Amino acid sequence: MDRLYGTALRLTRHPDDAEDIVAEAVARAWRHLDELRDPERFEAWLFHILSNVFISEWRRRRSHPQHCTEDEAPAPDELHATDFTLFAQLHQPFLLWWGSLEEQFFNSLLETDLRQALDALPDPFRVVMVMVELQGHRYGEVAELLDIPLGTVRSRLNRARGLLQKTLWQQARDAGILPPEHDRHASDSQGDAS
Repeated sequence: MDRLYGTALRLTRHPDDAEDIVAEAVARAWRHLDELRDPERFEAWLFHILSNVFISEWRRRRSHPQHCTEDEAPAPDELHATDFTLFAQLHQPFLLWWGSLEEQFFNSLLETDLRQALDALPDPFRVVMVMVELQGHRYGEVAELLDIPLGTVRSRLNRARGLLQKTLWQQARDAGILPPEHDRHASDSQGDAS
């Protein structure tokens, strides 16, 4: 259930919305349990339902945008108060705190930058990135869960990685971490590869 909620939270970026889609996915799974053909594939089936619930909700909200007033908007420090951190999802989270105090400080800044960059990805790319990189699904599983071709999974993941890299370069440039000539060479080499 933690993986299901973790995926939902990364997809929605809001704890309340994540709880809602998990609850809806579990309710749908319960109602349609007799349709499960292979009990060994229960987890994949449940993630498929979760993905469908998220996509349906995302499409509904996209076609009927809701606006909030400034008073209703969450404070910036509340946006990720209960969110999972990117490094907590990685296989070796202890690496974040390895090294000197300075390294620990810079790693914590990097974690925030990575989370912001990941959250800034367009939904179709973020969904695939979360499922492959954070949840550890294989490409074929993601294709099956999202009901999209394998090539689409690969192209969305490639595009997500490129956008993530571009965002992180921009964050480094804005923070003054990269000298201007380093940034120019990096973008030139990216342009040559295209």
